[in-house]
Parts: sequence; structure tokens; C-alpha cells
Amino acid sequence: MMTNLTDLGVKAIRDGVASGAFSAVEVAEAFNANVAAAGALNAFIVTTPDHALASARLADEARAAGEPAGLLAGVPIGMKDLFATKGVQTTAASHILEHFVPEYESTVSQKLWDAGAGMLGKLNLDQFAMGSSNETSYFGNVISPWRRNDGSNAALAPGGSSGGSSSAIAARLCPAATGTDTGGSIRQPAAFTGISGIKPTYGRCSRWGIVAFASSLDQAGPMARSVEDCAIMLQAMAGFDPKDSTSLDMPVPDWGANLSGDLTGKRVGIPREYRMEGTDAEVLKSWDQGIAWLKDAGATVVDISLPHTKYALPAYYIIAPAEASSNLARYDGVRYGLRDLPDGAGLQDMYAATRAAGFGDEVKRRILIGTYVLSAGFYDAYYTQAMKVRTLIARDFADAFTLCDVILAPTTPTAAFALGEKLDDPLAMYLNDVFSVPASLAGLPAMSVPAGLNSQGLPLGLQIIGREFDEQGVLNAGLAIEARAGFVARAGKWW
Repeated sequence: MMTNLTDLGVKAIRDGVASGAFSAVEVAEAFNANVAAAGALNAFIVTTPDHALASARLADEARAAGEPAGLLAGVPIGMKDLFATKGVQTTAASHILEHFVPEYESTVSQKLWDAGAGMLGKLNLDQFAMGSSNETSYFGNVISPWRRNDGSNAALAPGGSSGGSSSAIAARLCPAATGTDTGGSIRQPAAFTGISGIKPTYGRCSRWGIVAFASSLDQAGPMARSVEDCAIMLQAMAGFDPKDSTSLDMPVPDWGANLSGDLTGKRVGIPREYRMEGTDAEVLKSWDQGIAWLKDAGATVVDISLPHTKYALPAYYIIAPAEASSNLARYDGVRYGLRDLPDGAGLQDMYAATRAAGFGDEVKRRILIGTYVLSAGFYDAYYTQAMKVRTLIARDFADAFTLCDVILAPTTPTAAFALGEKLDDPLAMYLNDVFSVPASLAGLPAMSVPAGLNSQGLPLGLQIIGREFDEQGVLNAGLAIEARAGFVARAGKWW
């Protein structure tokens, strides 16, 4: 009997199509069927089965003609609905962009199509990528495929903002997906759903054609079920783009070919400030297990200090909303998206009505915070101070990396929580990002890999943070953990 094609990852699909073990069309049809049957997860805002099949046919025809295959030939993927896709609705999960169909393709998605990938659909997310639980989408909550083993059947958060991506990969609706990470939106959902995801160095992937949240923090990256699949995806996604002024003009390494789980001679830093109160005891235990695994892989463990860690979250929740309030000023009902025009309304009334109807509560909350901290009386007290703290946090990491090559930390302070549990308490929700935000503020590459299950049967993730441009070091440490964790658990199918 042939393997269930939807259990295969990126590399296995690509290699299987290349060898003729199965056709790209068969793969696309299998994933399209899984997507169509998984409405209960609400992972997709729009499905594009025709796009997946068209790319698959091209891959099969190229193989038949003996043409060289692309890096992702025959691999269907999910696209977070923050990436502009030409001719396909792109909403950022907001009412204000409902029915918006771009006339252009984002750089990252175009690179993926050029590499031979096909699109299964546009994945749900927290509105404008603002959230840690995928409960702020205008198109409804995404539900994690995982359930606690206590028989409660509570619907669990798949993490956010890339919750559609994490849920879809964990449920075998796609072998990989794009995510974006502003303060942890690739790593935290990956940890919650037992998959891998990497946020590369800021500037490694072009931001052109991605709906902006906080421009100095936003970074696209891949999510998949294995470290190697993330490396292959990242190679296809990365590269210089003259259309993005923050894009790195550097060659893209072949991260997949250079993967090695042998950490002999490498030093792993353990930040003492990350042993925070409020962190789940099982998370701390899994961190200790991760330290033991990296020692087993040949690494030396060193104690490091990141003294400004405790200021990272408050600084982030000033800087990110400030940039969001500036970026979201363009949604005014004038050129595209929603327009709400009350009878007899003037221009200002139209702006107000459109934004009131179009933005969700969390987006409004962040616009208000951001506008406040940028206002004349408070700019120096909040925004200027936060930018100084950001510099100190980056300096902490630079100092730490004189002592170590990578840093190991938990990805999240707890396992996945139930939907609704933290919705009424924004501060409790923001605390989910406590371990992921510092690397974002410093623009460093950071990855989450699955480390095992807790006593409730839910996945826990470990986070590796690397120095600037050292995605390879991060991926290699991730591979060492992956090999030792042997994580093969998957959510029992209920949807």
C-alpha cells in the first residue's frame, strides 16, 4: 500500500515527485481533499484547489520533459493571508480588507511559486497579525487540532498570529506554510501545535507585498513539520529584493544541504533571566531536557545574562503599536477595501465610520496605544524610551554571543490554552510573547522545535536564538533537538 501522501513532508514530496514514485497531481488532490474536509478547524479563509492543481500539472509536465526541477517542485503549501496573492483575495483577516483582490504578488509568495510550489489556499490569522491565539480574526477563530487528554474537549488556541498555518500543518492539511513573526507569531504557534518554525534574521525575507503590522519587526518565515523542511522552504523564500529598503543584500545559503546535528565545539547559552515566575513547571523541565540533549550533541553549556529581558515586553508593546498606528492609517475607505459612508457624511465621518466598522477590538486597542505613545506630550516618555531599551536588548544579545554560539530557551511560558481563556485579559495574552519578543526586538534568527508532550498530552516547544545571519547555527541546533526528542506525536482526528 502506498504511504498516505498527506503524511509526507516537503522534502519527501519533492523527492517522490522527482523520482516518479507518485505524481504532483496526486499530491495536490490528496491535500485538497484534506483541506476540504477540515472546515471545523477554520484554518483557511479562502481555498485555492485549482492553483494547487495547476502548479502540480506544471511540475509533472516539467518532469516528463526532463527539465530541471525547482526546489519545491510538486509541493503544495498554505499561504498566510497576510501575503498579497495576485488575483486571490487578501484580507489580513480583517473586515476592512474583505473582498480586496491584489493586482500584484508579494515577493516571498512569487519566490515560492517560482520554486515550483502550489497554493492550497489563504490561511487564517489574527487580524493584521495582532494576537497570540487566533481569536481576533474577522473570519472566526482558528481551532487547534490538538485536545487535552483530560476528556474536556475544550477547543484550544493554535497560537497566533500564524494560527491558521500552525493548525493546518499539524492537521496534515499542508506539508508547510508561510508565517510572519513580529514578536513571536511563527514560533509561538509552532510550539502550541507541535511543529517547527523559524523567524530568520530581520531583512532575510522581503517584506514587499506583506500587509504591514510593525515594519521594523515584521519578518516572514517558514513553518513545517521538520527542521529540514523549514530549511528548504526558507531557502526558497529568502533573498535580496530591491523593492524592500530593509532587505539584506546577501547570498542565500543552501541551509538544507549544510544541516548538521553535530554540535561539537559549539557553546549554548542559557539565559538566567528566562527562568521567570509564572512559567509552567513542565516547560522548565522540558528546557532542562533540551539542555541535556544539546550536551549529548556535543555542545558545551554556558550560563549567560540578558539583563534587560524584563523590559522587552513593555518596550515591544510600545514600539509595535506605534508602528501599527502609523501603518494602519492607510485604511481610510478612500482607495480600496471597505468604505462605510453614512448619509450626509463628510470625509472625516467616512474615515471614522469605515475604521470603526472595519477594524476589530484588538486592532483598535493597538492603534489607540500606538497613537497615544506617538503623541506630542508622550513621545519622549514612551516611544523614545522604548527605542533606547531596544538598543540595550540588542546589546545584551551581542554581549552574550561573545560567550556562546546559540541560545536555548523555552518558546512559550505555557502549553496551548483554551479559546476564550485569556480573551478578556489583554495583559495575560501579551505575556505569551515573553520569551519570543526579545529576539524580535534584536532582529535575530530564532526557531521553535517540538520538544515533547506535557502531562495533558499537549506539545511543548524549545526555542533556539542565533546571532545575526546565522540561520545555519539555529537550524543545526534545532536538528540536534529534533533528533533526540523524536517527536512523532500527532493530534487525534476529531474534525
